[in-house]
Amino acid sequence: MSKYIPGNQKHLTLNDRIYIENELAKGTTFKDIAAFLCKDPTTISKEVRSHRVSDWYHKGTFYNAKNFCIHRYHCKKTNACGKILLCGIKCTSCPTCNQTCKDFEKERCKRLDKAPYVCNGCSKKINHCTIAHKYRYDARFADRKYRELLSDSRAGINMTKRQLHQKDQIITPLIEQGQSPYQILTNHPELEMSVRSMYTYIDKGLFTARNIDLKRQPKFKPRKCHKTQIKDRTVFINRTYADFRSLDIQAHSFVEMDTVKSSRDSQRTLLTMIFTEEKLFLAFLLNRCTKGAVRAVFDRLEKRMGTFEFISVFENILTDRGSEFSDPNALETGINGIERTNIYYCDPMRSGQKGTLEQAHTLLRMVLPKGTSFEFLTQWDLNLIVNHINSTPRAILNGRTPYNVALETLGEDVLKAFQLKPIAPDEVNLTPKLIRFNH
Repeated sequence: MSKYIPGNQKHLTLNDRIYIENELAKGTTFKDIAAFLCKDPTTISKEVRSHRVSDWYHKGTFYNAKNFCIHRYHCKKTNACGKILLCGIKCTSCPTCNQTCKDFEKERCKRLDKAPYVCNGCSKKINHCTIAHKYRYDARFADRKYRELLSDSRAGINMTKRQLHQKDQIITPLIEQGQSPYQILTNHPELEMSVRSMYTYIDKGLFTARNIDLKRQPKFKPRKCHKTQIKDRTVFINRTYADFRSLDIQAHSFVEMDTVKSSRDSQRTLLTMIFTEEKLFLAFLLNRCTKGAVRAVFDRLEKRMGTFEFISVFENILTDRGSEFSDPNALETGINGIERTNIYYCDPMRSGQKGTLEQAHTLLRMVLPKGTSFEFLTQWDLNLIVNHINSTPRAILNGRTPYNVALETLGEDVLKAFQLKPIAPDEVNLTPKLIRFNH
């Protein structure tokens, strides 16, 4: 029955195991349980046998866990061990009976040798069952054992100790000769491992060679962990870069969006945008780098421009996966409940997919170098910087400025809504003095 059963390729969940436990108590067959869970009956059988729990019951003479012999009820043997000359106690009451008697046969319930393999749902009450060794199926215990096995099976390396030693005898001497892992694997394909695997094994200390023996490894710092990325992956459905590329936007302008962080002593952030065809650059000051602050900028622009003008200008927006953009529905929905734009996300660690904006950031950093605090920066200062950037001629625009190109395509009303104005060519200043001497 295998792969043609819907859901049969999925692992059992805790709810599935609870259902199995409850149905076993009712005496339901494996076939009926499997049909309800959309599984093969053998899957249920293996699950029960693999994760059943052994129970021991200590009771009286004939119900105790010390005597498992099937003959203990009618056996009249005494002194089967031969250790005591005059022993009047029956062997069935002796703790050493099962170990010394030659006629010992272990009592076992047939229910445990075939389906359901456990005592769940047995009509015989536990207090009246003479089998001392019992099995039961517990859903939570089974799920915990499954999780432990799943974790352990993925731990360690896929290699025996002997194979590791053989590879070490080849790899370590060559690394000491100054060869790189790529060079070693190219000349020794019999090692059958990737370059990444070799670096991992060396980093874990599985080979005699260490990281310090590599030529370039000690020079690199560990990569920083991005803690501000979007954690909810459902927001990327139909909003990935592949979905963006599938749009017919080759002949139309779209907007790239990002944020620029301040120095560590300030929580203020710049929300930046650029129109890819006109190269028109925009920047907005955010007091906090949050999704609410980004939405406030969108709402403010929509009020200035009007909903339908906003829709025509900001039809498609491409941005990165920062947590400040983690609520695309709020950005896409206007103040009147009308869909005003479409948000798409770049692939992880692929800032080059919005390269036009990254190049514009180099112009911004000429005025606000890295490490500059935005704490005392105002939106008027930011507008001044943006005006000087948009008044800089671009070779890709045949020597024209982004402001003049946007004036023709977007119109004067849109530029006024953005609070933009042109700067005379000889007055354009892209140095920190633009803001420093303005106050």
